[in-house]
Amino acid sequence: MKLAIVTAYPPSKVTLNEYAYHLVKHFRQHAEVSELVLLTDVSPKDADTVFEEEGCNVVVKQCWKFNSYSNIFSVMKAIKQTRPDAVLFNLQFMKFGDKKIAAALGLLLPKRCVFNNIPTIVLLHNIMEQVDLESSGFTKNKVLQKIYNGIGTTLTRFILSADIVAVTIDKYVHILKAKYKTENVVQIPHGTFEIPEEPKYTLPEGPLQIMTFGKFGTYKKVEIMIEAVEKIRSRTNIDLEIVIAGTDNPNVIGYLQSMKEKYVNVPQLTFTGYVEEVDVPQIFAESAMVVFPYTSTTGSSGVLHQAGSYGKAVVMPDLGDLSLLVKDEGYQGEFFNPESVDSLADAIEKIVLDPAYRTALGQANYKAATALPMSKITAMYLEQFNAIKKSKARKIEKTYKGASL
Repeated sequence: MKLAIVTAYPPSKVTLNEYAYHLVKHFRQHAEVSELVLLTDVSPKDADTVFEEEGCNVVVKQCWKFNSYSNIFSVMKAIKQTRPDAVLFNLQFMKFGDKKIAAALGLLLPKRCVFNNIPTIVLLHNIMEQVDLESSGFTKNKVLQKIYNGIGTTLTRFILSADIVAVTIDKYVHILKAKYKTENVVQIPHGTFEIPEEPKYTLPEGPLQIMTFGKFGTYKKVEIMIEAVEKIRSRTNIDLEIVIAGTDNPNVIGYLQSMKEKYVNVPQLTFTGYVEEVDVPQIFAESAMVVFPYTSTTGSSGVLHQAGSYGKAVVMPDLGDLSLLVKDEGYQGEFFNPESVDSLADAIEKIVLDPAYRTALGQANYKAATALPMSKITAMYLEQFNAIKKSKARKIEKTYKGASL
């Protein structure tokens, strides 16, 4: 199978690029995949396609740009030139731009692929029915929220014209099937990027690092975490370091710089900036725990799966998709009220003061992460593509028999 993946890809800063890297890494190791075609936003010379593992050839074709209105034409042109046997879209609603028209036009691409009779799967990381438009940086205006929800419904119908739409959370399957009266939605879990050997659950000498990881400024706010650690410092003598790993959300450029300025007098506060893929293992290994200072959620959390793969305790808000993941996939952590600094401080402190409890959480999360490696996830996609091909073949055979009669 010659498989094309439409996605952002490292070193792109567009969302879901890291997820694409791990999809590619594991798809290419399947004997069934003869060639991978990356239809992406970075050039072939920049794309990070050097892998240690043996696998098929990866061809990189730069064919779209963030916020470009012409993506709907340029991507289809690239698909016709490369002639893949199947196409996988790695999507969320703001994948092709933060300008509304550019974002919407890009989401019409799966329907065009199906129209051209190409087996098509959309991996949809979030659904509009579960997105808090205000906290996610779309709009605070209630009238505009209704308009965007209406547009989101229309775009979802276009996305659902794909042969299969895969979502990472079981609840999403039920929501989409009930609202849109469709049966082509399946759950394929997010999966865990890397499965290193089980860690020793020991930490390096020095302060305990309280780490958060992601793109910040919309529903991911670092203020509550910084202030919570300051509260713990005021009532204990434990040496703590706050590590903010990652960058601004594209919708809130300048947010982290404003946090640096606001908390300039807070000791042992580190902003790492963008973390290269090669540096991810170290930043997790050195952390005592991973905190999720979220006010809402917009889908399955890649950071939670990463934390699990490195055997880390986690501190999570008791809301939305994170709570569902804990129930569905077996992760464990301390929960807090996302509107309360005191609640977060208590949750962090409980883990700080009890190394045995921290280790137990890390062990449980490592077990949950190892149950769903990316090798298994990519195999699930290949099974779905094979099912699509068989279904199309049956329809062709049925049409042929009908015509001959």
